[in-house]
Amino acid sequence: MAKKNPLALNALQLKTLTLLQHLASLAGETPSDGGAGVEISQFPHPHGDHFHLGHATVLTRDATGLANEAVWVALERKGLLRSSFPYSAVVTPLGLDYDTGLRDEILHHADH
Repeated sequence: MAKKNPLALNALQLKTLTLLQHLASLAGETPSDGGAGVEISQFPHPHGDHFHLGHATVLTRDATGLANEAVWVALERKGLLRSSFPYSAVVTPLGLDYDTGLRDEILHHADH
């Protein structure tokens, strides 16, 4: 059985990676380096206590890592992204496939 969170990411790193994975999955994001990851160069702008990522709503408190360089450095050190903080990030294949276990917890979808 695979170990849950094998890279021992902390809560903020897990939330940030979850959001980066979702951003990478949205239409319009382009593969980088011949398919060795997905580059993200546009990040959400919160309004009030939330923002939208496609059809999902995210609470601003769950996204503080998107503006935290130390989080990006840690994710890069663990091979999950290549950082050009704060302008862009390339989520690596390892980062795209990493199971954070938080998708349903921080990406809220309306029932309508």
